[in-house]
Amino acid sequence: MKWEQVSKLARELPEVEEDTWFRTPAMKVRGKGFCRLREEGDVIVFLTESVDEQEFLIENRPDIYFITDHYRGWPAVLARLPKLTVAECRLRLERAWRLKAPKAVLKAFDAPGKAKAKAD
Repeated sequence: MKWEQVSKLARELPEVEEDTWFRTPAMKVRGKGFCRLREEGDVIVFLTESVDEQEFLIENRPDIYFITDHYRGWPAVLARLPKLTVAECRLRLERAWRLKAPKAVLKAFDAPGKAKAKAD
């Protein structure tokens, strides 16, 4: 994947816009960042619900997910863009988005009959 694809997928979620975060391109919901491109250009940061989730991803998909010492103990995970599939990226984006989206936005998104982002 490339950042442009990530950005397009993220904008399928309600109230998401591209901005900057730590001087790099990022995806935000109502001004709150949940995913950003790292300076290397082929690694992105996804927020995770917990360090346990971070560790689970790294243990089960080390080809995609990893962290540096900077992220140790922080609920976020790094992902190698070239290794991410569309389906995996969509999942990570939605999970990270849910951590920052306002409750009213989540409620509307989860309403019965509401069309969700397309699954692959």
